[in-house]
Amino acid sequence: MSPNSQLPDDVRSSVTAHLQTLYPDHDVELLISRIVVAFAEFTRRETRPATDLWSQRECLLITYGDSIASAPDPPLSSLQTFLDEFAECFSVVHILPFSPFSSDDGFAVVDYDAINPQLGEWQHLEDLARDRRLMADLVLNHISSESVWFQNYVNQCDPGAGYFVEIGENDDISQVVRPRTSPLMRPTMTTDGLRQLWCTFSHDQVDLNFRNPDVLLEFLSIIRRYLEHGVTVFRLDAIGFLWKTPGTASIHLPETHEVVRLLRTIVDHYAPGTLMVTETNVPNHENLSYFGNRNEAHIVYNFSLAPLLVHALLTGNVSYLKRWMMMMPPAPAGCTYLNFTASHDGIGMRPAEGLLSEQEQAQLVDTVVRFGGLVSTRRSADGGERVYELNISLFDAMKGTVDGEDDWQIERFLCSQTVMMGIEGIPAIYIHSLLATPNDTSGVRQTGRNRSINRRQLDLQEVRAALSDTDSVTSRVYNELMRRLTIRCGQPAFHPNATQFTLQLGDSFFAFWRQSADREQSIFAVHNMSSARQELRLADLNLISLDAWTDLLSAAELPDLDGSLQVQPYQCLWITNVTPTNPKLPATVVH
Repeated sequence: MSPNSQLPDDVRSSVTAHLQTLYPDHDVELLISRIVVAFAEFTRRETRPATDLWSQRECLLITYGDSIASAPDPPLSSLQTFLDEFAECFSVVHILPFSPFSSDDGFAVVDYDAINPQLGEWQHLEDLARDRRLMADLVLNHISSESVWFQNYVNQCDPGAGYFVEIGENDDISQVVRPRTSPLMRPTMTTDGLRQLWCTFSHDQVDLNFRNPDVLLEFLSIIRRYLEHGVTVFRLDAIGFLWKTPGTASIHLPETHEVVRLLRTIVDHYAPGTLMVTETNVPNHENLSYFGNRNEAHIVYNFSLAPLLVHALLTGNVSYLKRWMMMMPPAPAGCTYLNFTASHDGIGMRPAEGLLSEQEQAQLVDTVVRFGGLVSTRRSADGGERVYELNISLFDAMKGTVDGEDDWQIERFLCSQTVMMGIEGIPAIYIHSLLATPNDTSGVRQTGRNRSINRRQLDLQEVRAALSDTDSVTSRVYNELMRRLTIRCGQPAFHPNATQFTLQLGDSFFAFWRQSADREQSIFAVHNMSSARQELRLADLNLISLDAWTDLLSAAELPDLDGSLQVQPYQCLWITNVTPTNPKLPATVVH
């Protein structure tokens, strides 16, 4: 029996088509045999039925492996303790790169087969994956210049020779789109002479050559190892830049999408229910293309949400956010969005291009800088520089409005998170948002990197103390976020794929309607995005008079559907006709 026969006919046919598109000059039969060998003796597992990939109970926590520390315990063990004590309602934890690295806080991977010893061991990751989904970064666009692959490339030996993208003297790279301002070409002396290598991000992050199928096979082996250690969600880091072709922008090329489709086919076969998430910090229409024909990403990041939501809360102008929401298509069947407002990176401005005017973008930048934020730029196609992202703690970004600081920071911040919880998709909360961490300016001074402003390492004992102090900002924000998340988990109308419709309630309200798949529950999510009290006419919601309506967040009933409500600055309402029993959660979570 040949190794190829171990793949079912339909899977083998799909893999063949992918490989023929990507590698027409290679022996496809041999490549298929090598894929089968890469997964030899791998125990096929179904992590979750394809018809039940997620529910309204899903919520994702984003964190570094060492965001929480408690010496002498390894940071991953301290993170486990934090999750067990304070974050049990999170069904998914995204641990940012955990391998040994040389720069970029983990995204210049030195060795994919190892855990950074300063974080812990593989067993710690497996323990984290035992009670929740574990999401890991597949950093496949580039690798560290300190890696064995790169050192082997310099010496022109395997594995590594042919693994990197060489730029020829006559190659046209003038159209290349990049998120950085550093030179694209990295001069590298090899045993065969001087070479110019492609570096999308930095000269320590050298781009890999996926035109060489050996590179693809390396990553399929990495995927297998991650699966064996409990990873069930893969974040395809910087995937849009994967395939390079001189004379083009070298972003979102057809071959890149074909690689994603191939990875999806392989993962769906060997570990059905495992999710693939594409990370593409780009304009909205480009981002949406990674759903493919329901055959690429299961989940795409809703990158445009963060800059538009921050803009709306800082200006009180909801028109741009509302217009974007009305344009967003429902996710295809079997797919959904990942909604986030803050992460280890900054607030991306590329996803706001074409959605916010140049004037509105400039006003947003100026306001964030006044609140202690920093600005990172990228090189544009015309050789100039444009704002790439805003670097700031989201909590500090909510200090005030374009008119200056005020007393509504906590309410404004909670409003931002409540919007994100309610819209179509799965909510993702950064650990520093959960704990209302302010700007880490000392971290920036120490590292010299703008992004360090939102990557503070927290001591577990200090976190415990802050959360036990009911008057602390950390406790007030955390407790209210957890209360709202707990309420959200019990609402079928907040299923990631529940129906959504944008409402028109005036200039100060951002509002939408969600309806459960069985059409029994409706939720009218209404958010006052201004610093002034607003009147909400309930008749404008067209509530069915035969139902009893309640605001889930205040537990107040609405007896007079023809009346009105006085909505306080940044107050949020989840008005529903059905109040299902919330899932039972540990006492440490319910507040």
